[in-house]
Amino acid sequence: MDKYQKLIADSNVVTDDAVVADKVKEIIAEHLEENRRPEILRYLFNTIDLTTLKSTDSQRSVADFVERVNAFESEYPELPNVAAVCIYPNFVPVARTVLDVSEVDICAVAGCFPSAQSFIEVKVAEVGLAVEAGADEIDVVLSLGDFFDKDYEEVFDQLSEMKHSCRDSLCKVILETGALKTARNVRDASILAMNAGADFIKTSTGKENPGASLEAAYVMCEAIKEYYEQTGRMVGFKVAGGVATTDEALAYYTVVKEVLGDKWLETNEYFRIGASRLANNLLGDILGRETKFF
Repeated sequence: MDKYQKLIADSNVVTDDAVVADKVKEIIAEHLEENRRPEILRYLFNTIDLTTLKSTDSQRSVADFVERVNAFESEYPELPNVAAVCIYPNFVPVARTVLDVSEVDICAVAGCFPSAQSFIEVKVAEVGLAVEAGADEIDVVLSLGDFFDKDYEEVFDQLSEMKHSCRDSLCKVILETGALKTARNVRDASILAMNAGADFIKTSTGKENPGASLEAAYVMCEAIKEYYEQTGRMVGFKVAGGVATTDEALAYYTVVKEVLGDKWLETNEYFRIGASRLANNLLGDILGRETKFF
């Protein structure tokens, strides 16, 4: 047994899919409605990584996208802004030029998002270029092919290299839980990513496979909790991939709160929601009227 297999074998995180499903149903049934409060909706808005990842994105469209974040600051001064704008790495320079709101970060997907299929040198270089251009946060994708081949050393080493290329920028590792499918795979991928240095683990790209699920979120949060108990290092959790409604955002908030506790929810430092449609829907529920601001 190598050190990567031992890390996984030593974990006590539940991997029975039926048990996970039952636990999620119990959490949602018992605690969702108690979190449906105005202050929590405002908090959730502040956790959004507002995302545009379209093949039609352009310098102009991304500049306009970022300008809406700037405008939000003046039009809704009583509300917290989004946490970050999430864009392709080649648009980081325009975002850095246009963004005027200091508390909003620039997040770039990199490492050959969304497939992660390229030479490791290309992945590392893309991460480094995005950071050099001004990205505060980098979202990379775990190598699923190597994971399914059980080449855990390769998975670990690639993530470690990309983490190193992030320098002082946050490194969020996307597990692509829709492709992983089982609780066991989600747990194992979480363990590898965190031990490779991930600052966050994230559910999905929202591109190639089924998106986020509450069951995957539960397993990831349990893995984060176990890792924290072992190391004392807090790793963040980011949900992405189909989260569009206030109810869906509240459900993920509820899972995080019940598994990881309020310590993970004091600010947006350890909890994020990657989304595009959610911002308008959540804002509408906060304001009590339909809105299409973004």
